[in-house]
Amino acid sequence: MSFPRRTGRRRARAFDGYGEANSPNSPSLFERTVLGYRKRGIPSTRLVAVPLLQRALAMTEQPTIIIVDDDAEVREALSSLIRSVGLQTKALASVPEFLNEGRPDGPTCLVLDVRLPGQSGLDFQRELSAANIHVPIIFITGHGDIPMTVQAMKGGAIEFLTKPFRDQDLLDSIQLGLARDRAWLENEKAVAALQARFETLTPREREVMALVVTGRLNKQIANDIGISEITVKVHRGQVMRKMKASSLPTLARMADKLNLAGQ
Repeated sequence: MSFPRRTGRRRARAFDGYGEANSPNSPSLFERTVLGYRKRGIPSTRLVAVPLLQRALAMTEQPTIIIVDDDAEVREALSSLIRSVGLQTKALASVPEFLNEGRPDGPTCLVLDVRLPGQSGLDFQRELSAANIHVPIIFITGHGDIPMTVQAMKGGAIEFLTKPFRDQDLLDSIQLGLARDRAWLENEKAVAALQARFETLTPREREVMALVVTGRLNKQIANDIGISEITVKVHRGQVMRKMKASSLPTLARMADKLNLAGQ
C-alpha cells in the first residue's frame, strides 16, 4: 500500500492518557474504554478489562479492526482496504482516543502506528503487556528500524510493517490477529464456565477440592481439615458432581485452569 507523503511537522499534542470523558465534570464515576470500564483517576495500565464472559459470549459478533494513526489520509486508505474484504473498521487518531472509544465485544485486532502524538504505539504495547491485557497488535510505521521491530515482536506483536507495504501482507496479518483473539476468547469462555461452576461450591467443598487435586487421600484430607473421612467422601462427591468432572485428572485440569494453586 502506498501512502501520501507527510507535509510539515506533526503538531505535538499533550495527552494525559485519560481523555475528555475523564474530566471532573463527567457525570459518571466509571467510564467505558476500549479495555472495559475504569474508575476515574486510575492510570491506563490499571484499566479493568471488559468482563471476560461478556467478550467470550460475543464470539459470533462481527470482527472489528481498530486503526490508530494520526494521519487522516492513512486512516482512510487503511479503512478502505479493510472494508473491501468485508471487515468493519474504527479509525482513530491517538491512544487516548482509542482508550475512550470503547472496545468492541467481538474479535478485535489493532493496527497501530509506532509514532503517535503523546504516547507512542510501542509505549502503549508495553503498558498493555504489563497489565496482562491481551489485544492483538499489528504495527505500521514509515520510520522503522531493527531495534523497534525486535521490541515490538518480543512484546507479542502479530507483525511489524514498514510503509509502503503490500496490501496482502496487512490483510494476512489481520486474519492472524483475529484468529489469535478468537482463540483467546474461546479459552476465556471455557474458564468463565468453570468459574461459574466453582462458585456453586461451598467453602468446605472448595477446600476439599483444593486438597483432592494435589493427590491427597480422603484419610489425609480428613486429618488435614479435622473432619471425618466419610464427610470428606461426601464433599468429594459433591465437588465432582457440581464441577461436572468425570475423573480426578479432569478435575485437576479444571483446577489448573482456575489457578487454584495460585489462589
